[in-house]
Amino acid sequence: MSTNTLSKETELRLANFFNNSIDAKLMAKTIRHVNYMLALSLMRECETLETEKTNLENGFYWLNELAEILNPYLDVE
Repeated sequence: MSTNTLSKETELRLANFFNNSIDAKLMAKTIRHVNYMLALSLMRECETLETEKTNLENGFYWLNELAEILNPYLDVE
């Protein structure tokens, strides 16, 4: 378990993200749903992916947004 704390900039970016982009509860639900769908797709040999494609696309987007807030690297030149 990591004991590192978030920088003030990261804290501000997270607060801004959850205040202006997506509700924290919806984000948690999205993460859980994406994880569930990915696990199912592996167990069912990807047949589930087709029926949940939109949910997976949305979940993928929000997870990438959160990842960029926590550790941005796509903006690095």
